[in-house]
Amino acid sequence: MPHIILKLGAGRTAQQKSDLAKALANAVVAQLSVEPGSISVAIQDVELKDWVDDVYKPDILAKPDQIYLKPTYNPLSD
Repeated sequence: MPHIILKLGAGRTAQQKSDLAKALANAVVAQLSVEPGSISVAIQDVELKDWVDDVYKPDILAKPDQIYLKPTYNPLSD
């Protein structure tokens, strides 16, 4: 029963989010051989001005063991 939570910079349309959710679900089906109906996808819009405090610090820096694809950017290195 995979549940995907995607935090995304705000500004995408509902159609873009729906298409992305379907693409993510299809990838999960292909990689994990699960039933399509068992997958749910939530997309949380995050304003770019809030990205560092709401996503980068708590979800990326604080949980390195959960990050399987690390970003190449570092907003704290200025």
